[in-house]
Amino acid sequence: MSDIKAGFVGLGAMGQPMAGHLARAGLLDSVWTRTPANTRAIAAELGLHEPASLAELATRCNVIALCVPADADVLADVAVIAAHARAGTIVIDHSTVSSVTAREARECMLRHGGEFIDAPVSGGVEGARNGKLSVMVGGESAVLERVRPVLECYAARINHMGGIGAGQNTKAVNQVLVAGIAQGVCEGLALGEALGLDADTLISTLLTGAAGNWFLDKRGASMLRDEFKVGFKLALLHKDLKIVRELARDAGTDRSVIEKSLADYAVLMAQGHGDEDISALIRLKRGAR
Repeated sequence: MSDIKAGFVGLGAMGQPMAGHLARAGLLDSVWTRTPANTRAIAAELGLHEPASLAELATRCNVIALCVPADADVLADVAVIAAHARAGTIVIDHSTVSSVTAREARECMLRHGGEFIDAPVSGGVEGARNGKLSVMVGGESAVLERVRPVLECYAARINHMGGIGAGQNTKAVNQVLVAGIAQGVCEGLALGEALGLDADTLISTLLTGAAGNWFLDKRGASMLRDEFKVGFKLALLHKDLKIVRELARDAGTDRSVIEKSLADYAVLMAQGHGDEDISALIRLKRGAR
């Protein structure tokens, strides 16, 4: 697809840097978010057209990427795009939603002569900023190839996982691992802290052994400094895990990590920590101090 004129919808911690990569590649025409001031500021910063509405963006662009919080947002945005976009428009959904939502969104686009792929991402805010995200794609391979130049602007790896919904199902597996690793790292570092071990030496030692992992590397030191504004909001992981719980329930697999993490993050949200990074889980692991 050599004539790409892209739009980007959803300009949060992940979406804004992703849109920036597209703009620098010369592929981005317009951005839109539900907050007009944000749309205005980011469009001006990137030197882009500022649409008055999502409908206007849809009339201008033939590839539209979404990175929005919830299933209802995806379905509402796709309904507007489908109603106003030209035939052949492709929606790339980078949101984390259910595979059922992905299939419903594709049907909506198909009814209006468009296409849709689910393409959730992993790699954190750092991955978005550095253009090094892992993209897991569900949908038709021919559609993926048409929009590959867009994905390559912010992806280190693009994997086609299968038909529509397979990307979201892969992201569900990803989120179980994210939650489980967070449980282990936070619990372990809380123990190390309580035992009086030097934080820097402990983390560097662990990273060079079998316990080394991305979360420990990127969040270990910051969580021990009580810095929880650095990454993925725990309320969003809680939202994701509710989707994953339904998938696991239907599949008949064990849900121990899912249920424990849902319960723990619910406690933190009730305490007012929902906007903090998932590493704020260490607050609970420390116990009474």
